[in-house]
Amino acid sequence: MVFIAVFTGLMPVFLLVGLGGLLRNRLSVNAWQGLDRLNFEILFPALLFVAAASRPIEIEKLVIMAPVVWATLSVGLGLGWLVRHVGPDRFLDFAGAWQVGWRFNTALGLVAVELLTHGGAGEMAVAVGMGVPVANLFAVSALSRGGALGLGATVAKIALNPFLLASLGGVVFGLMGWRLPTPIMAPVEMLARAAIPIALLSIGATMNWGALARLDRFNGAICVIKLLALPMFALGVGVGFGLDPAIASVLVVFAALPTASAAHVLASAFGADRQLVATLIAQTTLLSALSLPLWITIAELVFSTR
Repeated sequence: MVFIAVFTGLMPVFLLVGLGGLLRNRLSVNAWQGLDRLNFEILFPALLFVAAASRPIEIEKLVIMAPVVWATLSVGLGLGWLVRHVGPDRFLDFAGAWQVGWRFNTALGLVAVELLTHGGAGEMAVAVGMGVPVANLFAVSALSRGGALGLGATVAKIALNPFLLASLGGVVFGLMGWRLPTPIMAPVEMLARAAIPIALLSIGATMNWGALARLDRFNGAICVIKLLALPMFALGVGVGFGLDPAIASVLVVFAALPTASAAHVLASAFGADRQLVATLIAQTTLLSALSLPLWITIAELVFSTR
């Protein structure tokens, strides 16, 4: 059965997340935060660059994927706004939780696409490269409402995002067919190989494992939007427009990813309810242990036969 094969393929990912939970107290909070910072500033940018730059990218693929990625994030934004009335009273706290509806966990995405028959890390890197600026634009704009950040600071925060710079850099190299000299590319690839295991361990170490017991109307609605509505939208676009299986499959997986594990850091920086966001991150991550294999299976069944 396809679902069992996919679930088994993702098992190492969730085992590493579980190991991170077991190791939580072996390192201090500051140490885990330092690892998150290392991943954000160096390791994951290296991984995104390598994924996009190490294989040719067709301009047609970029032109097709970008609008679908942006539309998917916009659907998350719009649907999240519709549940405002059952969310926190303070808008800033709502904005911190609202971003969960469209942000995505890149680490899980780059692992999950390896289970697809069509598409892979290259297509996911393109999706991430196109998604990071818009996801951050939405999140920072919502959180900065009320004057927490001026226009210039908001633009700078988005433009200097390491994920954005690395993804776009890799996409440019892939489009142009450029290749870094081996003495430079080799250490970048070494850094890239360390990104995913460290990220998964950190997710497990910082996650609230009892979060599912705290599902309420608002949290449940956000989880449904992120884990069901968005991949359903991406699937409909892929089928409706007859997209290439390699593109369509990756877009479904991209849309089905749980939210970014660092979303609570951004919420905290603006003074929003950090605990609410951390709980939502844990809820989407835990629920994705079932929903993500399901959507990969659906993508395989729908697009592998075309």
